[in-house]
Amino acid sequence: MGRIAAPYGVRGWVKVQPFTEWLDSLLDYPVWRLGRDGVWQTYTVLEGRPHGRHLAVHFEGVDDRDAAERLRGREVAVLRAELPQPEEGEYYWDDLIGLAVLNTAGVELGRVVGLLETGAHDVLRVVAERERLIPFTAPIVLEVDLAAGVIRVDWELDY
Repeated sequence: MGRIAAPYGVRGWVKVQPFTEWLDSLLDYPVWRLGRDGVWQTYTVLEGRPHGRHLAVHFEGVDDRDAAERLRGREVAVLRAELPQPEEGEYYWDDLIGLAVLNTAGVELGRVVGLLETGAHDVLRVVAERERLIPFTAPIVLEVDLAAGVIRVDWELDY
């Protein structure tokens, strides 16, 4: 949901680059998981506020610049159970990664390995024999069936 970009000041604050739709959405969660290379630790947020296009955040137990520097580059996550249910037709990116992408002819174009945020709309990164970038928008995306593990798209092999 974000990444610790750098220390902020000398009292243990950090600058956080959020990956959320709304800049301050992460501040709704009082406990964050910070991790790197699959190793996660729990941190309690004492204070936080928007700072330009980033967040300035102070964690319990992180009280000086050296401690804040050790957090640089760590990914930010919250437990899935803490997230709200997505609205109808909305999906968490994590739910889409790994899904098979089939076109209207039933041909598998590959599997979703990631998404890109372009400003206009999100883009699926689909990989099989080659990578395809498929806009995640109607009328291209016809159906997302999480239970079946499939996204159906109006997209041809030679696009």
